[in-house]
Amino acid sequence: MSLRAKLLLAQLPLALALVVVAVVAVWSVSMLGDQTQLILKDNYQSVLAAERMKESIERLDSAALFFVVGKEKLARAQIAKYEPEFERELRVQENNITEPTELERTQALRAAWTKYEHLLKEHLAIQDPEAAKKNYFGVLQRQFVVVKDAADDILNLNQDAMRNKAHSAQEMVERVNAILAGVAVVAVATGAFASIGLTHRLLRPLSILTLAVNRLGQKDFAARAVVMSRDEIGQLAAQFNLMAEHLQEYRESSLGELLLAQRASQATIDSIPDPVIVFNAEGNILKANGAADSLWLTDGLEPDSKSLLTLPPTVRSALERAKAHVLQGKGAFLPNGFEDAFDMPSAEGHRWFLLRANPVYEDEGKITGATAILQDVTRLRRLDELKNNLVATVAHEFRTPLTSLRMAVHLCLEGVAGPLTDKQADLLHAAREECERLQATVDELLDLARIQSGRMEMELQPVDAAKLIEDAVLPLRSAAAEKEIDLRAESLMIHEQVMADAERIQIVFHNLIANALRHTPERGIVRVRGAAENDVVRFEISDTGEGIPKEYHAAIFERFFRIPGSSAGAAGLGLSLCKEIVAAHGGQIGVESQPGHGSTFWFTLPATNSSTGAS
Repeated sequence: MSLRAKLLLAQLPLALALVVVAVVAVWSVSMLGDQTQLILKDNYQSVLAAERMKESIERLDSAALFFVVGKEKLARAQIAKYEPEFERELRVQENNITEPTELERTQALRAAWTKYEHLLKEHLAIQDPEAAKKNYFGVLQRQFVVVKDAADDILNLNQDAMRNKAHSAQEMVERVNAILAGVAVVAVATGAFASIGLTHRLLRPLSILTLAVNRLGQKDFAARAVVMSRDEIGQLAAQFNLMAEHLQEYRESSLGELLLAQRASQATIDSIPDPVIVFNAEGNILKANGAADSLWLTDGLEPDSKSLLTLPPTVRSALERAKAHVLQGKGAFLPNGFEDAFDMPSAEGHRWFLLRANPVYEDEGKITGATAILQDVTRLRRLDELKNNLVATVAHEFRTPLTSLRMAVHLCLEGVAGPLTDKQADLLHAAREECERLQATVDELLDLARIQSGRMEMELQPVDAAKLIEDAVLPLRSAAAEKEIDLRAESLMIHEQVMADAERIQIVFHNLIANALRHTPERGIVRVRGAAENDVVRFEISDTGEGIPKEYHAAIFERFFRIPGSSAGAAGLGLSLCKEIVAAHGGQIGVESQPGHGSTFWFTLPATNSSTGAS
């Protein structure tokens, strides 16, 4: 059977369907009278609210009476239950104003209710039973009647409106029934007459479109359906032509190659052995590679339920801090060193991670997300511990022969082994200076080892901050005078005290001031000052020296680090020791410097009124 014959036969069911639709429409409209009750739902909601308010106010009135007769506990329990219920239903009524004068009546109810609430609170505050009884019958009960009458007023208004609307809806049903019956007859006649003509006109565009689809199925992407009509078939043909054009452009472009490259880059990310987590701009997890899935599996969770809340606390805290840092536009989040590593239990034992996070930018420079990488530094940390232990052991073993060597040089200089020539004395003086420098280096290494192992106990006591500065500056004034450097002590917080081990903190002051003197030219200025900031005291040692490039600000606090090109001298342990001592006090240390503009080294100590975790 041809398509033309099928379409002609399809018109008969259409005519029958139109008759059925007309009958159903008449029946539906006849049922409209019953359905109009749905239209009245707004009035019904107000009626229901008014009924509930009446019940609530009656319960509150009963509670007030309970209070009069001495049942205070029962009264207060009933008030706590029905006072919020009345308020809730009153708000429903205030949000459901549908009738004229209903707003004014609702406002009157609100005013009466507000006054009743006030009177009820005063009533509950009365301690004398006789006074409470007099207040109830003389004041509160009258206001109860006012509130109840106002609720009755709204109830009657909406009930009358429901009856009026129901009557109007019934009249509308009768009119609509007549109209729909006539429209149905006209529609059936018109549809039967037009169906034959439409069938003939539809066949030609369909044939053209079918041919074009067949060509496209044969990968002829130049196929187009030329249909001049603007009806649905014409629109379908236009969309078909647009699809064919896009397919042709896709085949001729490098989009396919780009998609392949995207898949390759995604596979590369997934192949990274360290955990990688990608966040969107809102801080939600977008992607986590296979290594990151193990973070969740350690708690017995499936990777599909990825959420920061289900991570171990140490990992969650680190990720939250890094994510907030990056998404707030503060740049990349980088660790300072192994001291920033955190551990996490696993099947293989404790694993240590260093967290790095970088922002993801769109073309306009806006941050669209963040990528966090948890570098597994378990082996490196163990090697670092082994290195520290080795250095500490070597330094300890080196101390005894160095002491003997210093003693031998000293005895030679004292003439115990016989008289010395001037040349021999000069050489021994140089040897003694080098021995002293080696002794200082050994002492610093041993102090670092004790602090890092937790064996150096800090005797924290309240210490006057101004005295710390004065005690630190005094021994170095002669060294400053030799270089004609103005060494100033500026104590801006004379009355402040800090929790500190004075002996250990003097090591910090000595190293920082000595560094400042070493790198400040003659007739320069070195300032040592302090000031209170919140719960800490901030100490600053500033100089007018050559300054430090920004890229070395973090590295100078690492052991054995020296700025490239700096003069020979110290072993690079002083600032590292300062950092460990300050950290053991619960403080922080840092530097602010620009080349050619001097440097300011600062550190903080907890004030006596703040808590510290140092021990």
